[in-house]
Amino acid sequence: MSAPAAPGLEPAFEVEARLGALEDHGVTRAGHRRVVPVVGGRVTGLFTADILPGGADWQLVRADGAIEIDTRYSALTAGGGHVYIRTFGVRSGRPEILEALLRGDAVDPSDYYFRLCVRLETSVPALAALEQNVFIASAIREADRVRYAAYRVT
Repeated sequence: MSAPAAPGLEPAFEVEARLGALEDHGVTRAGHRRVVPVVGGRVTGLFTADILPGGADWQLVRADGAIEIDTRYSALTAGGGHVYIRTFGVRSGRPEILEALLRGDAVDPSDYYFRLCVRLETSVPALAALEQNVFIASAIREADRVRYAAYRVT
């Protein structure tokens, strides 16, 4: 019996999500909760769409300082179809680096870890195949936006 093939990665799409002001909800039963509104942006690559305002990143800051990412937002294609985008992942690094990111300072992306799993959902027939794939992404946090490159896992 042969072993499963090692997965590969194919470039799929890029996202630039513009962010609103962080809402610090304090320590809840789940941990230190923060909510960052998604106020717009753009998706380019396998599909092109404008990110709609109204989504958010429901972050949980863990005791070790790492941030669990949980985003949900919608994008609208030029043809009027919606794509629901959900990411989950981790941003971690040395405390001083994470504090600099929180302040909005420019930080070299190689100084922290920021990786995401991306799930797509759509009723657009031409984009239906996106729902049948797994995507992972490497992300960069900037003062007022998150940018990431997503890859289809083969």
